[in-house]
Amino acid sequence: MTWCLGNYMLVCMVLSLFAQLSDAINAKGCTPLDSWTFDKIIPKFKAAIVKFDIAYPYGKKHDEYTRLSAAGRGSPELLVAEVGVKDYGDNENMDLAERFGVVKDDFPVVKLFVAGKEDPIDFDGEFNEENLKMFIRRHSEIYIGLEGCLEVFDRIADKFMVSENVKERKELLREAEDEWDKIKSPSDRPIAETYVKVMRRVLEKGNEFISTETSRVNGLMAEKLTKEKKDEMQGKLNILKSFARDEL
Repeated sequence: MTWCLGNYMLVCMVLSLFAQLSDAINAKGCTPLDSWTFDKIIPKFKAAIVKFDIAYPYGKKHDEYTRLSAAGRGSPELLVAEVGVKDYGDNENMDLAERFGVVKDDFPVVKLFVAGKEDPIDFDGEFNEENLKMFIRRHSEIYIGLEGCLEVFDRIADKFMVSENVKERKELLREAEDEWDKIKSPSDRPIAETYVKVMRRVLEKGNEFISTETSRVNGLMAEKLTKEKKDEMQGKLNILKSFARDEL
């Protein structure tokens, strides 16, 4: 009986390992790069985000990167890639890691390569899909929106928060209001309204409104809410992130 139980547990462990390896190999939309293909492929894209990691990655951070890869499938100018590094055997891709100053203890390391820029940009934020998206958007012209966000308003929000000129901000608010008027979709109209309301409050209260409102909404999210209300609050948080100026 003990022998059977032991074998059963061993089989389960092996199957679990194979499942993890399968997930690592089959990260949809994520292009594996090596020492031979790296310089051939990277320059073909306006922006390329690359994860340096162990040869067969798994776990929460890999799952978040896989979700980023899936979200980026509709952006033809963006490459989502990974470099699997081995520090054993033939030391596969160790030369790439050394070239970009990546060490095993820091895995996973994410770098953004932007056309026209000599050096890659390091990602050092909390490792999740949303922050990776924002990182790409902040440092390139590639758009990958968060759930519940609209590209035209996100781009207005970027310009709005960069500007320190009140007159220019009012003009951008007017632009957002005009775009809101154009929207026919019943599901998109309240989203557009949220952008406009945030811009109005920032004009009234200053940039600090973004952080105080984010804290308030996070507090509401911690309460017992219906799924519909939680989804609504998460959508508002995502819009607020479009206005946040923290560097990722």
